[in-house]
Amino acid sequence: MELLKKYLGVVWILLGVYVGYDRITDSLTKIGSPQLEDRVFGWVVLLVLTPIVVGGLILFGKYALDGEYDS
Repeated sequence: MELLKKYLGVVWILLGVYVGYDRITDSLTKIGSPQLEDRVFGWVVLLVLTPIVVGGLILFGKYALDGEYDS
């Protein structure tokens, strides 16, 4: 079971990297939009939501790799 947790830790880290890339590219597309609503939403996602989600996924994966959830 501990080996499965370590593999899933790698999955969480890779998922965090993918979500970060996807949200950054989508936010930059929204920021370049001519509509004000899209630009505001793009900035909010880029500056607030993306760091929270990506940081949480990567941190969760790091803890799983380090064995913090073994007990």
